[in-house]
Amino acid sequence: MTGYYDIVLGLIPVALLGITAALSVVGLSLTAAIPVGAFVAMAIIGHAMFVNAPADSAEEPRSSSPPMNAD
Repeated sequence: MTGYYDIVLGLIPVALLGITAALSVVGLSLTAAIPVGAFVAMAIIGHAMFVNAPADSAEEPRSSSPPMNAD
């Protein structure tokens, strides 16, 4: 089963190489196309890290009693 983060890991090189190649074919210089592809790859990484952050699926249950004080 392919999850979100598997897709993200696949999209990073596809964005970097694919967008760079597409912009180069369209006529943009390679020195201008590489930063555009890198920015898109960086945006995908940022989305995976901060917008849709990984979380543990099983959280530990918290007790309803207040914490013990050592004093």
